[in-house]
Amino acid sequence: MKELSRTVMNYVMSLGACAAGIVTVKTLEGGPPSADLRYILPSAQSAVVFALPLDQSLIMPFLQKKNRLSHERNNIATNTMASGIAFELSNFLTQRGHPSAPVASNQVYRKESPRGLPDLMPNISLRYLAVRSGIGWFGLSGNVIRKNEGAAIIFGATATEADLIPTDPLPEKESYCDQCRICIASCMSGLIDDKEKTEISLGGVPFSYSKRRTYRRCEYVCGGFTGLHPSGKWSNWSPGRFSIPKEDGDFMPALKRAVKASWKWPRMEGGFYHVVMKDKLYLTCGNCQLVCTPEKEERKRRFKILTESGVVVQNPDGSLETLSPEKANERIASLPPNIRALYEDASPI
Repeated sequence: MKELSRTVMNYVMSLGACAAGIVTVKTLEGGPPSADLRYILPSAQSAVVFALPLDQSLIMPFLQKKNRLSHERNNIATNTMASGIAFELSNFLTQRGHPSAPVASNQVYRKESPRGLPDLMPNISLRYLAVRSGIGWFGLSGNVIRKNEGAAIIFGATATEADLIPTDPLPEKESYCDQCRICIASCMSGLIDDKEKTEISLGGVPFSYSKRRTYRRCEYVCGGFTGLHPSGKWSNWSPGRFSIPKEDGDFMPALKRAVKASWKWPRMEGGFYHVVMKDKLYLTCGNCQLVCTPEKEERKRRFKILTESGVVVQNPDGSLETLSPEKANERIASLPPNIRALYEDASPI
């Protein structure tokens, strides 16, 4: 098992991973339901978890609202690669006599939650596997961070019957997260609670990060249905300007209205299909992940660029254009009422 453990980590590293670790059923014991490897493989004893880096050169143009598509394509490709590596490793181990199952990087959800797939409860939380295996730390936002890549990483994993040797978590004192709260300021949805913490235990090791409010907040904003900050001074890449509710209970009606409106927007370039949506989604946010870098001055710089880069509006041909807040207001105000209602709380659709 010692040699096999070393081999499987080398395997994923040779395919492009920037980090790899191993968790076992025992080292995940006592964790939330999505930390149970046996959900996808009843006979699982351990899992190999790994991280792939996003292309850092594409992050700044995305935050500057100069180039959305390149980062979106890189994000999609990196997720696809992570799922592919998990699949390849699963085949490798299974053919070596250790039945295994891949864990996709995203978009695999449990059906037994109250609303089924729309609850977006992952089959396995790769974040939990990552921090317990020592790939990285939880940042304040709940994103997993690393000293080299910051939070700009995508995870994959393979569960297996092989009783692999687990790797140790990283010492918390070495984490670069200094609670700067730039991640919170970058999240216009209010998903990240600025006071309460979520505390979990994985194999007797405690971990904590900021509590998440209703995930409807993230669906509403990161889903691309609205993107104007409540201040009106900046936006993400979404052309939607629907107001962001303050109370969790108000998000479902707001989300339904915005989704319905987005179906009538001109089609943008790029996008990807999501299991719970009838049409494509577009990568328009992820700011909490993208601003988080090991160097605090760089975090500040990215946040400044994000919040001073203007407001996105959509042209009739579907293309996106970045304008000053004042010019964006003028553009929206000039639209016919029925078109304006597709983007902001102007009148019923």
